[in-house]
This record gives sequence, structure tokens and C-alpha cells, in this order.
Amino acid sequence: MAINMEKERGVAKVEQRVVYESGNEMAAYAAHQINYHIMGYFPISPSTEVAQYLDLMKADGQHDIKLVPSDGEHSSAGICFGASTGGGRVFNATSANGYMYMLEQMPVQSGTRFPMVMNLVCRSVSGPLNIHGDHSDLYYALNTGWPILMCRDPQAVYDMNIMAIKLAEDPEVRLPVLVASDGYFTSHQKRRVHTFANREDVQKFVGEQPPAGFAHTLDRNNPITVGPYMNEPDYINNCYQQSQAMYNAEAVFERIAGEYAVLTGREYKMLDEYRMEDAEVAVFLMNSASEIIKDVVDELRLKGIKAGSIAPNMIRPFPQRQIAEALKNVKAITVGDRADSYGAYGGNMVNEIKAALFTYGNQTTQVVSRIYGLGGKEFYAEDGHHLFSLAIEAAEQNKVSVPFDYYGHTPGDKEKTQKRVLNPLKFEDLKTGLITVTRNEETGKLGVRIPPLRALTKKPKRIAPGHGACPGCGIFSGLELFFKGIEGDIVALFHTGCAMVVTTGYPYSSHKATYIHNLFQNGAATLSGVVEMFWERKRRGELDDLGLQDDFTFVMVTGDGGMDIGMGPAIGAALRNHRMIIVEYDNEGYMNTGAQMSYSTPIGHRTSTSNIGSVQKGKASHHKDTAQIMAATNIPYVFTGSESHPQDLVKKAAKAQWYAQNEGLVYGKILIACPLNWISPDDKGTDIIDAAVHSCFFPLYEVEHGQTTITFNPEDKDKRIPLVDWLKTMGKTRHLTKPENAEALASFEREVQRRWQVLLAKNENPYL
Repeated sequence: MAINMEKERGVAKVEQRVVYESGNEMAAYAAHQINYHIMGYFPISPSTEVAQYLDLMKADGQHDIKLVPSDGEHSSAGICFGASTGGGRVFNATSANGYMYMLEQMPVQSGTRFPMVMNLVCRSVSGPLNIHGDHSDLYYALNTGWPILMCRDPQAVYDMNIMAIKLAEDPEVRLPVLVASDGYFTSHQKRRVHTFANREDVQKFVGEQPPAGFAHTLDRNNPITVGPYMNEPDYINNCYQQSQAMYNAEAVFERIAGEYAVLTGREYKMLDEYRMEDAEVAVFLMNSASEIIKDVVDELRLKGIKAGSIAPNMIRPFPQRQIAEALKNVKAITVGDRADSYGAYGGNMVNEIKAALFTYGNQTTQVVSRIYGLGGKEFYAEDGHHLFSLAIEAAEQNKVSVPFDYYGHTPGDKEKTQKRVLNPLKFEDLKTGLITVTRNEETGKLGVRIPPLRALTKKPKRIAPGHGACPGCGIFSGLELFFKGIEGDIVALFHTGCAMVVTTGYPYSSHKATYIHNLFQNGAATLSGVVEMFWERKRRGELDDLGLQDDFTFVMVTGDGGMDIGMGPAIGAALRNHRMIIVEYDNEGYMNTGAQMSYSTPIGHRTSTSNIGSVQKGKASHHKDTAQIMAATNIPYVFTGSESHPQDLVKKAAKAQWYAQNEGLVYGKILIACPLNWISPDDKGTDIIDAAVHSCFFPLYEVEHGQTTITFNPEDKDKRIPLVDWLKTMGKTRHLTKPENAEALASFEREVQRRWQVLLAKNENPYL
């Protein structure tokens, strides 16, 4: 193998221990040894585990980091920026579209020169949606003003995280630093890692914080202004100083890496060169693939081919001089970019390497550009041989036959055009006429008559069976019950989440009607655009030939925490009062990314970021009442529903459709079971939901034009059950029934009772 752990370890001057962990685990482990002050975070795969591991350690008191769960990545970046202005140490981790959502904040952080460390666990930027690893998010980071350290394996993740904070705080740099590793390759694959055995040695290496002379916002004797408005003469000077700090980071990193090598025996130069001393052909790759290519180099050397490879340990500042030096005698190099810079005839790295060669007067080395490994496509030794074959051909011919191309893609075949698998739903099957909605002209409220539910079973399901949901998942039984009350054609938009992921695995889809996907934070805005386009094109007569027997009903389906990160756009859509329905399936967490805590998670409930331990007993705050928040926007209709009360939910769906087609926006919240993450039997979902309703944790009611009506009151027939009876049904909450957690349980009971009493008062008084 190309990797020699003993050589890398060398003779360490600090006590070390060997662990067998993944990159995400090592990022968290380094953070806990440094003992940052603040981590503002939001879950997104594959970086979510970093916060999860830190929360696990926090639950048992292993570190003092304040973990701040945000309502979205844009918010988490703001939390981190604000915390960093306060003079302490700040940490974060994200991936892909989460990083895109942060992007506005990144130049603010670097332009105002406040240090922090963020792990970018690299993943494809959608759309279409792909959650696997490439460098498309990383390439967006190149122009944000953050030094960027690269991690080829979990060992490097650990080491770079420790060096990163020292680099960020150095007086000659004072910039936030990005530590990049490959999602699902480095982040999840376990490797042998050498770590500092003692936290004290880590903290001695990184030094005291804040450094002397570091101005911050919490010094009452030295008030400062952060981020002032600047005119052009001052602004260009600020940018120049920031640019100088970035270039200073090269020498500072080399010094820090040298100190680290003395302590640990592990050396990280700006550029990792493998058998380049006499190489005639080479391959450039970054991070995890750069280790695989070393085996290919060894195999080619055995065949007499003078092969070598280079990989950067830092790409901002770019190791221009080192690359030019390494390639001065190389005849040809293939540069593999794990992301495309569309329209630039190559990814960012190949064009920067070409610039390095040009800058240093090298006009002889042939450069081949290939885009590879997108969307997590594996990179194997045979792929490395192919990249070398391109360099060997260019060296022999002294020219490049195809300068730029993709490698690993599959050409299309017109004869294999995809054919429809599911037949579209027929309007006549959906418009049954069995449900009637009438309006009381005096009260303005709607009356609904529905047939026995068995009569509605002939209506076809809008989502086909065969999706990939977990056993017992309540999403689709709840949604299909809701859809029984909707007559005619729909256009549905699904946020990212379990319901979206398990029904749309390309090239197949479980949806039999028009379906749109957009990200958590923008679903409501996206569907608003569709709604307004429909009505405007209809007004202009452009849809007359489409055979529309009736108007569409537009439905946005959200859940898995979508009403956290997506709350702002949902409120915006409500205030604009678009004619559409937002229906939230509430599973009490970010279940699609691994059951992290959301603001809909009730107090005391266990999630992967609100763990149970000696000093932490689940979520520390009460759940958000999204139905009441949306009711406060004065939209025509708000409701809560449950599959345990099917007639109630179907009636509310019918009302929702009427209001959405005639008056404006509707919001509905359906509590659904998640057996996997609630740690409950997969055949007891309806019973558990029913217990939630009967305990008054999830009351069933509606708000019509501001007037609240409770549609099921368990107290009327003395059927209310204690809250604890519901909590006993789920593994995630059984700890609340133990004597040592009596205070948390009592707090939960008081809040449930308070909200129920408020609801009763609103039910009695139309002005509340």
C-alpha cells in the first residue's frame, strides 16, 4: 500500500493513542479536545454526525462547548459570526446546499477578519438532489476569503482541525479557516488514527485564546464597530489587507505544520508529492482519491513508467509555486476535478494549475482535464490507470488530443428513452362528487359532508406503492388519508425530506400527478410562483387547450423540520395569501438526516442531537406550535389532523381545498409516527398518535377566519389520558417516566396543560 502509517507517525514527542474512527468522528474529537466556546449548527448529510458526536460527548460532560441548534444554515453561519465577534473560539460543520445557504455570510466573516473553523464535508450541490460526495460545494468556497485545508483521510481530518484554529488565530492571518473532507468517503469510513492522548497537549499547542491584542465586542473598555459601511478607497484597502493575510497563511501554515510534525511525527506540506522526484507523467487529485492514486503510481513504476502524483494539503492560498516546481520536468499531467466549472473548459483546479505553469514559464508540460467522481461516483484503481493513460498518450504525442472531457459518464441512447411506468391519474376518478362543501353565509364557516370512508376507498392513491419508506412510517398513510378529502387534480411540491427521498429515486417516481421538489428553505416561495403562473396564464387564456375540467389544487408537503428552515418563506407566502395548501407532516425531528432535534421536538425527547447522559436529559426547550404561528398570519384556514381520527382529517382536507381554491393560503399540521426514530413498534403508529391526541399533547382543532374550534375534545367523554401514558409508548421518551426526570416531566405536563387551556379559551371566545 502507498500509506505507511509508521513512517507518517515517526517519533512523536507527545503521548499519542490509536483509535479507529471516521472523519466526522475525528472532527468532533478534535473540537472537543480544543474545547471551543460555541458551535452553531444545522443538520445536513453527510456533515451532521459532527454535531451528533459532540452532543453525545456533551451529554456526559466531556466538553464545555455550547451547542446552538439553528433554524437553518444561514442562521447557523450568523450564530457563528456573532459568536466569533465576541472573542471566543467558534466551530461549525456543513455540506453542499447547506453551505450554499450560508454563502452570503462567508465573505462577511473573512472580510471582518474574525477567526473560526468550519468543516466542509464535501457533497454534491443539487439539483437534481444528490447527497453523495464530490467537490461542487468546495469550489464555491474558493472566492470567499477563507484559507482552505484539505483532508485525504480521517487522520488528516483530525490533524488539520487542530492546526486550523492555530492558523486562524495567528496575528498574521486572522481569518476563518475551512477544513474540507470528502463526504461518505472520508466522513464515514473508519481508519486507524493517531491522536493526542491528553487534551492538555492539544490546548498547549493551539495556545491561549483570545490572543493578545485581539479586539472583540465584549470588551466594555474598548468598544468597536464591526462591519462598517465603507466607500471605495477604504474598501479596496480592506480587501488588500485581507489578500495579504491570505498569502501570509501559506508561510504560517508551513510553520505550524512544522511544529506539528515535531510533536506528532506527521508532516503536512502545502503540496503532497508522491514519487515525483523523476516523474515524467503525473496525476493531480484531491482528498480521498489522492490516496488511491498512489497505488496506481506504484503499479506503473513496476512496469518501468516514471509516474508520480501530487495532491494539495491547502488550496487557499493555492500552492502555485510548489505545483510549478513539482511539474517543471513532467511531460504531461492529468488533472482530475471532482466538480465542473461549467463553460470554463475544465474545473477550477485544472485552470489554476495551467495558470501556475504559465506564471512560472512552463509551456511544455501537457495538461489533460477530466471531470470525474460526481455525485459520489466511486474512484477505483482502474480509474486511476485511465487518467494515467491520458497523460502517457499526451507525453508520447507531445499534445493533448481531447483537452477537456468528463470521465465515467454514460452516453445517452435515444432508443432507450424512458417510458412512463405509472399511468396518470384520471380526473373523473378523482372528482367523485361524494364530498360536498357548503358555506354558511351568516357565519362564513364551511360545512362538509363526507360519505362513509369505505366509499372513498375507490379513489385512487395519489402516491403509488413501492416507495422506500421505513416499516410503519406514518407519512404516507397520513398523506393519503388527507388526499381522500381532495377532489380533482393537484400539483404537489415536496420539500427535501423523507417523503421526497423515498418516492423519487431516479429514474422512477411514486407520484402519479405533477410533482416538484425544492429545498427546505424555499418550497413555499417556489410553489407560490407556480400558483401565480397558473392563474396568470389562465387569465391570458394560454391554458384553454389543456382540457382542464377544474382548477388545480396546489399542495406543498413539508416535514422533517421543514417548518424550521422553511418557516420564513412559509410566513411570506401566508402574508401574500397565495391560493395553496401547506401541509406539514410532523414527525418531531429532522428524520431524513438521522433524527436530529428540530424545533418541533418536544422538551425532554431524545434525538441524535439531544442525547441522554449524566448531564443532559434530551431536548432542553419546548416544541414550536407552528399551527398557532401560521394562524397569527390571518390566513383563511388552519387545521391540525391525525390519521387516528380519519373522518375529522378528511373533512378538514375538503375545507382546505375550498379555501385554497377560493380565498387563499391554508396551513395544516398532521402528526405522524416515525417508528425508527421514535423507537417504537412499527405496527403501533396509529395507537401512539391516538394517545398523543387523547393526552392533549396534539389537540385537534381548526381556525377558520381567526375563530378557533376544537374538533375533538377528549375531556368531553372523560377519555383524556395522562401525558405519561403517551410517553411510555416510545423509546425516545421512556426516560422521562423515571423518578430522576420528574422535574422535566412536570415542566412538559404544565406546558401541555397551558396550551390546552389557551385553546379551550379560544374555542369559547371568537375574539381570542
